[in-house]
Amino acid sequence: MSHWFSKFKPGVSPKTHLFCASALWTVIGVFLIYRGISYLSSDNLLPLTIIGIILGSLKSFLVLNKAAARGVERIKRFGDNTCIGAVYSWRTWLLVMAMILLGVILRMSPIPPEFIGTVCITIGWALLFSSRYPWQQWFSWQN
Repeated sequence: MSHWFSKFKPGVSPKTHLFCASALWTVIGVFLIYRGISYLSSDNLLPLTIIGIILGSLKSFLVLNKAAARGVERIKRFGDNTCIGAVYSWRTWLLVMAMILLGVILRMSPIPPEFIGTVCITIGWALLFSSRYPWQQWFSWQN
């Protein structure tokens, strides 16, 4: 069974892991910003977007930049042919699933759409802004 698994394991290089980590943060960030904007009316679009960007920048500087740096250092320790799913640790994958679940619960709640939109923009901007660190590492990777 172990031989079969290793034969079909989607193993990639550390540079590919770094690309995937960067791309995921970027794509999810853009998606959340887009979704957040869709919750806002034209009357409050600009002020709530600005609030979301300010709060997202704080989240980026205080939390996500450190997480991005830890993730990059973890990926740099990978050997070639490490499973693509290892791009994030099990703990991080569980956190991602919890965040998705919380997002679904939030959207189904009676909370005003302006609040939901601002939260989506905040989280999306934080992810997008913090993705700059793994992107920098990917672009400067020496083979």
